[in-house]
This record gives sequence, C-alpha cells and structure tokens, in this order.
Amino acid sequence: MTAKTHLSENEITTILSNYDLGELINSQLFLTGTVQTNIFMRTTKGAFVLRHYQNRSNEAVQFETHLCAYLSSRHYPCPAPFKNHRGEYTGLHNKKPYVIFEFMPGEHIEKPTEKQKDQLIQKVAELQIITRDYQPCALEHRFNYDINSCREKAAEQAAEINTINAALKLEWFEKELAELQLPDSLAKGICHNDFHFTNVLYHHGKFNALIDFDDANYTYLAFDLIWLIDPFKAAFNHDNWYNCKIDSSQLDFKEARDTIAKYKSYRPLDNSEKQHLFDLYKLSILFDCIWYFARGDVNSFYEKEKINLINSLGREGFYQALFTENKQ
Repeated sequence: MTAKTHLSENEITTILSNYDLGELINSQLFLTGTVQTNIFMRTTKGAFVLRHYQNRSNEAVQFETHLCAYLSSRHYPCPAPFKNHRGEYTGLHNKKPYVIFEFMPGEHIEKPTEKQKDQLIQKVAELQIITRDYQPCALEHRFNYDINSCREKAAEQAAEINTINAALKLEWFEKELAELQLPDSLAKGICHNDFHFTNVLYHHGKFNALIDFDDANYTYLAFDLIWLIDPFKAAFNHDNWYNCKIDSSQLDFKEARDTIAKYKSYRPLDNSEKQHLFDLYKLSILFDCIWYFARGDVNSFYEKEKINLINSLGREGFYQALFTENKQ
C-alpha cells in the first residue's frame, strides 16, 4: 500500500497561494481512505478538500477532475474541482499531482437503511445516464475495465509474484477470460466502481454525495450495477468461504433482483445488457482476483470457487435467476 503524504501547514499554505480560495485558517487529515491523501481545509472563503495523489500520473488525475467538473455542471452530487490561477484543475507538489475539491458535508454510514440504499441505487443509475455520451479526458492514461486490461494486469501480477502457483493461476485466469462474451455493442460510459461506504455521504439521513472517483473509468455502463449486486450469502466471503459448503446453497438472488428492479426504474437495461450481466459479473470477480493474485492455492481459492458456482448456473440460468418473476 502506498504511504500517504503528511503535508505541513506551510506546504498547504503554499498550495493555496495558487488559488483564489482565501487564506488558511486550519486543516485536518481525513483518516478514511486507504491510498490518496485527503486534507480538510478551512479558509477565509469556506471549506475545501486538498487531495494529494500518491500513485496516479497527472494525466490520470485529469481524467478524474474533468469528469467531476462535468458531473457537477450537470448538478450531479459529487465534489467539484477548482481551477488554479493558471486555469488548471491539477497542480504538482513534490512531483505528485494534487487537486482542491469542494467540501461536501455528510457522514459515512456503514449500514444504511433500505431507503438510503435506494437513494444510492438511483444516483448510480443517474451517473450512467449522464455519462453515456461523455467524452473522457486523458482516457488512454486511465486503467479502464475491459477484457484486455484485465488480461494484461493479471499477467503483470503473475510475473511479479513469479511462482509456479501464480503461473498456474494465470492459466486458469486466461481460460475464464476467453469464455467471456462481451460484444462491442454493449453500452459504455463512466462507472465509479467503488461503492464502499466511505465513498458515500449522507447528510441529515439523505444521500448527499458520491466521492472519491479514483477508481472511476470508462467501461461497460452496467458495471456499476454489477458492483451493487452480490448473489452470494454473507457467510461466503473471503475470510470464511473455506468453512462453507461450496454448492448452490450459497447463492441467494432475491436482494440482487430487488436492486436490479430499482436500478431499471431509473435506467432501463436493454436486452443485451441483461443477457451479459453473467459475463460482467464474472469479469468483476476476475478483477478482484487481480488485486489478490498472491492469495490462495490454484486448486481452490475464493475467486475461483465463486466463478465455479456462477458457471454451474450458466449464462441462461444466471439470467433467469435475476429476471424471472416470482423466482424462488
């Protein structure tokens, strides 16, 4: 994990001098978030967030800032970036890019109510509606979720680990990728791809902002819907799966069906998207596998067992489980 940068008050003041955002009164490091450095700043002109990127190129950050500016201009609830005196969203400090964002009030709720979950689903669907025709900035500098990037990243991980187990896992990985069917005609746009509760703000109990677009990228529009659904029972997780009976009893599609129904009420899915949610769900598991490629023996590991259970349903069975009315 990349170490965060702790900026001094003098450093923050120097950065602020590049903007017309007032003089610094006080600042505080946000404790949430695992990668980038986020600092709350109160100035004589208001409250802001300084985001200092630890592992992103300036071009990759431009993708994020232009996206947030675009969304904010269309009244989507996310932090808007501010331009500096040069008319640019990004600056460099210690050779790392930074951006100053609007401060969005609210609190992170680890266990939201059903109503709060519904509000998140609505805002996710609206994000896809707004960005379907959006032309991203610096697209080629972003890690975009598709089959090719998934294959390349897995190969990098296997080479870095450099063990027989990693090589065998890569063989399994490439076989599963080869079986995916994701036609070019599938709708694409921007997906956020990280709905951890620390990235969602509620204010007075209501949805107020989606923050941290660090993992946002140009991909299949239904990918964000995939991140919202999980047909596996809570006990079947990366910490406890090996204690569970590995069969279809670990699958329960009721909540997934409810989520899809609510999502469709805001952004209807076309038939192709419905048919290929099976492939997108498998692709999402494979991306999870990349981040934990060193974890587990090739003969049986968490992501492999999840895919085996999904494969046991098949594309049509997965479709029926999600879309057949009165499915038990």
